[in-house]
Amino acid sequence: MKLHLTLILSSLSLVSSLSLAQDAKPASPPPQAPPPALITPEVHSDNSVTFRFRAPNAQEVKLTREGAQSLPMQKDDAGVWTVNTAPLPPDYYGYSIVVDGQRSIDPYNSLLKPNLLSTENMVHVQGPPSLPWELNDVPHGEVHHHFYRSAVASDDRDFYVYTPPGYDPAVKKTYPVLYLLHGYSDDASGWTAVGRANIILDNLIAQGKTKPMIVVMPLGYGTMEVIRAGWGGITNHPEVREQNLSKFREALLTEVMPKVESEYRITKDRNSRAIAGLSMGGSESLLTGLNNLDKFAWVGAFSAGGLPEPFDKDFPGLNAKANQELLLLWIACGTEDRLITANRNLQGWLKSQGINHIPIETPGQHTWMVWRRNLAEFAGLLFQHAMGGSGSH
Repeated sequence: MKLHLTLILSSLSLVSSLSLAQDAKPASPPPQAPPPALITPEVHSDNSVTFRFRAPNAQEVKLTREGAQSLPMQKDDAGVWTVNTAPLPPDYYGYSIVVDGQRSIDPYNSLLKPNLLSTENMVHVQGPPSLPWELNDVPHGEVHHHFYRSAVASDDRDFYVYTPPGYDPAVKKTYPVLYLLHGYSDDASGWTAVGRANIILDNLIAQGKTKPMIVVMPLGYGTMEVIRAGWGGITNHPEVREQNLSKFREALLTEVMPKVESEYRITKDRNSRAIAGLSMGGSESLLTGLNNLDKFAWVGAFSAGGLPEPFDKDFPGLNAKANQELLLLWIACGTEDRLITANRNLQGWLKSQGINHIPIETPGQHTWMVWRRNLAEFAGLLFQHAMGGSGSH
């Protein structure tokens, strides 16, 4: 009994000691409140933009914006870096924040520019309703997202289909089709998420500037090896480039086209079929369209890249006879684009072969600001009237 009482007293003493120790222990500090949200990017009434980024421990922060020189940002006492731009022409601009040499996404801006190699943010400097990419109160088409297993590429991939306002799968009316291709590093959503293609078509159709059409936007890679090779995937690896282009063409002609032209009310003749694209997609459009004139009568290229000389190799047998089949060959590039010389060389070769085409040069670099305008102009020419035989302008 005495031993039992001793154990009880010892236990009580231990509990009391632990309690005193806990009471003596300093209290944990309350959880720190998150820093206030930043207003960024902030577009001002004069179309200048203020960008802000919180990085209190960074040594150097810069803003890189599509089509412009990078700008240094200045840090305040709260660790927030800021820069103001000059007034910008209305458009959508991709941008990144570079923190001590590393690209970062702006965490307070949900408007993203998706990309397989370097996703960025976008800022919208709003313009008048007359700009083709601005959302207007007009009838809108629909964008459909499809997935399929590619036997050609041995992978799972996707494509998007735009159907114009008033499209009804139950009605027998058929529509012409534009196969619209994205550039290197983009994914299949590029033309809708960044290029605003569906908005551009909605506006042009509402204004009577283009025919209602179906637009098919596939994944533009024949092999994803070209993306895994990084930014030099096309220029530094010619064998991967060849595989990418040939397998893409095969996937488009044997998988995507039969699928969409059986599931959508598409007019199935070459005079109602167009192909166009930007950068890598511009080259794919030329290679696919000009080498398959039995399938495409309308061909467009925006800032086409990745076409090495001599051009005879990629376009065997292409000569002036193509003028009897081409209703439009439209080749555009920005005058400040690094690819302007290659595009001019291609146009010179086409001229030497007697192949009619329309060369377009506009101010601008290798940017979406150029390609949105290219699409608006090109789409307005499609399915209107024959242009073959008009010669090079």
